[in-house]
Amino acid sequence: MRKLLNTYFGISRSEYNGMLALVLLIAGIAAIPKVYEIMVPARKTKDHDIPVAIKMPANSREKRHYPRKVVEDHIKIRQELFVFDPNTIGIEEWQSLGLSARQSAAIINYRKKGGKFRKAEDLQKMYTISDEMYKRLFPYVSIEPKPGNAAFYVKRGDAVKPEHKKHVLNIIEVNHADSTALVEIKGIGPGFASRIIKYRERIGGFHKKEQLMEVFGLDSLKFKEINSQVSLDTAGLKKIYINAVLAGDFKNHPYIKYKQANALVQYRKQHGDYRNIADLSKVLILDAETINRLAPYLNFK
Repeated sequence: MRKLLNTYFGISRSEYNGMLALVLLIAGIAAIPKVYEIMVPARKTKDHDIPVAIKMPANSREKRHYPRKVVEDHIKIRQELFVFDPNTIGIEEWQSLGLSARQSAAIINYRKKGGKFRKAEDLQKMYTISDEMYKRLFPYVSIEPKPGNAAFYVKRGDAVKPEHKKHVLNIIEVNHADSTALVEIKGIGPGFASRIIKYRERIGGFHKKEQLMEVFGLDSLKFKEINSQVSLDTAGLKKIYINAVLAGDFKNHPYIKYKQANALVQYRKQHGDYRNIADLSKVLILDAETINRLAPYLNFK
């Protein structure tokens, strides 16, 4: 082997010996782990020898989101449930109910800063009281009502409902009311009052409430708002004496046009007085709607 190396590569004896020693050294180093495994027995691994990072599941290293919970201080205090007013009891009473000193102090500080419990449900607003604790305490809450204002308080979880005095609305008779009376109707201002009076004079009075919707600007919503506040006295309706009226008398009436009024008068002159509402249908220019709207105002005497 040395002769071949010397022949082809010109390696001397000393160089050959150095190379051989290097190869043996490398082989020895490579064999050390194997020899160690054979000579030294494997030590059983215990759980406490495993690094924490290895023992933990992979997903546990990720950031976890936990719901907010109230950490209860484990202070040994005799606990008992009793009826209480959260606006008046002190730290010791809160602790007797099951709260820690820290939780109790937080509630007292809340009250010192002006906080009030107006109803039992207000306990839920305290971050120091868990949902479980709230359910446990709720039946025992007894908040004393503030004099003259019982609307906001609860006693033992039952709402104390105040007696609301209903505002009694005045009923206004529209056919005889002036503008001062009309503005007492909730929803009617001076503008509407003026228009109602003017329209009432044009038609001779209202014979039914729905006619109010004929007033300019008074739509169905407004009518619904005022309907229960108005009444009508139809005894004073201004009548039209149909057998004596002239065409010009209808000039400002919203229910009939001048041509129709003139035809009505001319037919009477040619055929005589009208005896009843049915006779008006003989005037061809008068449609049924016009006749029906005029009917409550007509006098055939």
